[in-house]
Amino acid sequence: MSLTLNAGHILDTIEMIEKYRLDIRTVTMGISLLSCTRSTMEETCQAVYQRVTQQASRLVEVCESIERELGIPIVNKRISVTPVSLIIGGLSGNPTEIAQTLDKAASEVGVNFIGGYSALVEKGATEADQRLIESLPEALSTTNVVCASVNIGSSRAGLNMNAASDLGRVISHAARITAAENSIACAKLVVFANAVGDNPFMAGAFHGIEEPDCVISVGVSGPGVVDRALGNLEDASLDQVAEEIKKAAFKITRCGQLVGTMAAERLGVPFGIVDLSLAPTAELGDSVAHILEHMGLDQVGTHGTTAALALLNDAVKKGGMMACSRVGGLSGSFIPVSEDRGMIDAVRAGSISIDKLEAMTAICSVGLDMIAIPGDTPPETIAGMIADEAAIGIMNHKTTAVRVIPVPGTVAGDEVNFGGLLGYAPVIPVNKVSNRAFIHRGGFIPAPVHGFRN
Repeated sequence: MSLTLNAGHILDTIEMIEKYRLDIRTVTMGISLLSCTRSTMEETCQAVYQRVTQQASRLVEVCESIERELGIPIVNKRISVTPVSLIIGGLSGNPTEIAQTLDKAASEVGVNFIGGYSALVEKGATEADQRLIESLPEALSTTNVVCASVNIGSSRAGLNMNAASDLGRVISHAARITAAENSIACAKLVVFANAVGDNPFMAGAFHGIEEPDCVISVGVSGPGVVDRALGNLEDASLDQVAEEIKKAAFKITRCGQLVGTMAAERLGVPFGIVDLSLAPTAELGDSVAHILEHMGLDQVGTHGTTAALALLNDAVKKGGMMACSRVGGLSGSFIPVSEDRGMIDAVRAGSISIDKLEAMTAICSVGLDMIAIPGDTPPETIAGMIADEAAIGIMNHKTTAVRVIPVPGTVAGDEVNFGGLLGYAPVIPVNKVSNRAFIHRGGFIPAPVHGFRN
């Protein structure tokens, strides 16, 4: 299908944009920093700043012109960069200087977020990896739009429990030093298993070393469009529901492909992928949870929720892959508690527990995402949550992640507001039985036998 025909198809779906909250959630430019390492931290920072500001100088301008031309909102313009731990090996000094440089560069070019203050430690941490991990609280509390991630496991390598333990402590520290801002530093940090290098969504985006020097990728949204597609299917069977979701996902993905192709051509860089994840917001009419409820659940969290989510995730992937041959990233359905009106209501009502969320993450795109927990949650409990999610990902050959936010001074049932797209969330109770001895054993949990595929 030609670009012209695609444009005509987009115009035919204008009602989805105006009434059902269809948008392009992000256009993300991935930028390699592998050529930026110099002999000192100061010189490296200068090279990073120059590289990012030059490469992304027209990103916002181009995206805004496409918005006007097509009438499709592009909510965020973002940048992802090479995992920073890969460019600081051998350099003395504080890695936070790189984070602050990225923050300055992002402000200069006008993007909403910049991701890639990251380390990949699934098989062990280098000295540079360890320094970056230890710097995370300072880096995320002294910057505005920098996002960070750490990959601690993979189906091929197993699970680095030393890193899980370290990150439980790091997250607790980051929460304390940004307590006055509802622990906002933790909302900018994701801990992964099986992380991918072409994810355009924050906070986990980084530019993989297998990617070109620069690339444009798109993250689409559209829970409202899918929800609307189910509006006239009250008596339909579940296979008929799946068919309607596939059709809606096809249209949404076509929008993403068109926007990504146009942006890449105008910026003179390759087009990467469309990530067709359904990304909700806390606004009414933009909820993944409500889609599940319109399949027949009185409230998300009840028995049958995981099966309904499996249907939704599979149908979204099938519809999207028919629409675009360059589907990548995470591609499925996000269930962040603070960013989904239906999930927020379910937590308030007690229909959703952290254990049910964990079960749902065996199906959804990511994992325990944007979950506020009591401020006195021990670091070992947080490390246990990370380990559990990583184990689900490793055993099932899928990406899983944890973005939990212990908010000092809060208890279960309180509510915290993170602002903007990050939304608001009730504080969810956690299991208080200690796991301290298990976490402090450290070491590695070996990869599963079926992880060795060769």
